[in-house]
Amino acid sequence: MNCETHFYEGNGVGLQYCEIRNDRKPLVLLHAQGVDSRSFSRVMPKLARDFHVYAVDCYGHGGSLHDAERYNVADIGNAVIAFLRHVVREPACLLGHSSGGLIAAYAASRSDLCCALVLEDPPFFSCQGERRKQSFNYVDLSTVCHEFLRQTEETDFVLYYFTHQRLWDFFPEKAREKVRPRLIASADSYRRKHPERDLWVPFWPKAGLAAYQGMDRYDPRFGEAFYEDSFHAGIPHEDLLRGIRCRTLFLKAKTQVGEDGLLLTALGEEDLRCVLALIPDCTLVRFDCGHAIHGERPREFLAALRELA
Repeated sequence: MNCETHFYEGNGVGLQYCEIRNDRKPLVLLHAQGVDSRSFSRVMPKLARDFHVYAVDCYGHGGSLHDAERYNVADIGNAVIAFLRHVVREPACLLGHSSGGLIAAYAASRSDLCCALVLEDPPFFSCQGERRKQSFNYVDLSTVCHEFLRQTEETDFVLYYFTHQRLWDFFPEKAREKVRPRLIASADSYRRKHPERDLWVPFWPKAGLAAYQGMDRYDPRFGEAFYEDSFHAGIPHEDLLRGIRCRTLFLKAKTQVGEDGLLLTALGEEDLRCVLALIPDCTLVRFDCGHAIHGERPREFLAALRELA
């Protein structure tokens, strides 16, 4: 199936998106932080059997607008609403993964353009306020973005993130001391030879490399917005969830908490209970996998969405 790339810039909006055209119900995909719309490339052709698919690059990612003043849920959510109104032009199914789920919830709660909402493991409650400091995203991507922006020695954020990511802490100490310098050198060599490609490092897990799909076009100031807690534009997550009136499907990845109490997944079980209590028509589907459900469990992911077609 042919996937066409377009750019929508009307009404002060600047969104790049990929589209697979057909006469089926529209489905709009919003990716997670750090990657871009290509993170859905594995499942898009099969989704197109049931849906007219649009995969959007959020602000600060891919080919969409890079403007740090607009890296917040309201500005991006309003851009998505404009996209639904002027590009899709009919009520659509809206799916958001991780931070894309926060944006999707905003768009669904503040418009009548969403006929069904799919929330793929979004970080409700856990990434807002002081609680964010006990989440993996804060100690990993957000903090790395913050530190990258305050140094001048390294200009390649992809390599900087690979070097400083929190995942190194999960290696046994002796193994980490041995393999880390070698893998960083391999990543450095690959980035120098192929700066236009997604990072590839020998022996690094495929699931880990998926986090780098589009990172070369990611603005670390987006991560800074989560570090500073400005991304939420002062809107409590309770308000986003209470405003959702369409049918909602919540896809929950496996919950994991570190020995130090650090939340290693997007949201905890108590957060999930609050979400389900606040959305009137919400169905929960659990997956025994990591955060990127559509990448790790594509068959189960596709089966869950098929009932919305």
